Amino acid sequence: MIHIDGSYGEGGGQILRTSLSLAAITGNSIGIENIRAGRSKPGLAAQHLTSVRAAAAICNARVQGDALGSMTLEFVPGSSVQAGSYTFDVSEARQGGSAGAVTLVLQTILLPLVLATGDSQVTLKGGTHVSYSPSVNYIQQVYLPTLQRMGVQVEVKLNAWGWYPQGGGEVELLVSGGSKLEGIHLVERGDLQQVRGLAVVTELPSHIPQRIASRAENVLREAQLKPGVQALRAKGVAPGAGLFLTAEYENSLAGFGALGRLGLPAEKVANMACEKLLEFHQTGAPVDEHLGDQLLLPAALASTGSEYRVAEVSQHLTTNAWVIEKFGLARVMVDEVEKMVVVEC
Repeated sequence: MIHIDGSYGEGGGQILRTSLSLAAITGNSIGIENIRAGRSKPGLAAQHLTSVRAAAAICNARVQGDALGSMTLEFVPGSSVQAGSYTFDVSEARQGGSAGAVTLVLQTILLPLVLATGDSQVTLKGGTHVSYSPSVNYIQQVYLPTLQRMGVQVEVKLNAWGWYPQGGGEVELLVSGGSKLEGIHLVERGDLQQVRGLAVVTELPSHIPQRIASRAENVLREAQLKPGVQALRAKGVAPGAGLFLTAEYENSLAGFGALGRLGLPAEKVANMACEKLLEFHQTGAPVDEHLGDQLLLPAALASTGSEYRVAEVSQHLTTNAWVIEKFGLARVMVDEVEKMVVVEC
């Protein structure tokens, strides 16, 4: 059994998700202590518990400690990863429901299913656009297109928008199994081609996404960028708003977003997302901070090495590298001065 200290580094849920993915892929049993010890509410929250149950379902694992608030977990895979049709609902993990992020569940089971024999269809229900987690738009526009260059074939369809705190969103995932992953090289990003954007609301007046889109285009044009931001009024179970921007460079993609909330003007939502994008653009790096740690796992599972340059070496990244090395699949070297990440398989 591989023993993992969940309080290491940034002490968050990424340690759990990466450990579950690698346990399912390798067949190694894992024991995790101090789960999410670095968070204000430590232990398994609804989205983490759903990730545990999803990982267990795809490899018939025996699990101890799978309860809300649990800070210890034993996970013993019972078979190789099984392709198939699955449904996981984050709201079922907690009485009264939950808007826990479905994208965190998605990232737990995605690579195990990509490497499994056979195709899979997965329905995920819960929060699709939630603070402190990648939005479904980021997954569609940045994460999956980058993984596609490494050999991953996955489609993600957003069937219903789910915002905090109501949730109620739904995502459909179509995974082509049996993939062979190749390394990725992203050292120079090249020139900016365009900035695509989506300003969206559900159950709110249509002038709000128009205001978000107009403000975003004005800010980005002032910075001499080429924006195209679409305004959309979609259907949802509750009110919600957000802006999601994708910067498309010659060699790479980067994504940034901001969520609305009661009392926050539409223009402020636009400013928040644009500021993040412009700050990244100034770095000259090809890989944004969040994609930097999300690329580590596929790079570790690839048949050839990877190297890429990040805008910022986050504690998420260095913590994720530590977890991956626990499984002995790859060596991860991070140059914090040059902001280079090298993964040797």
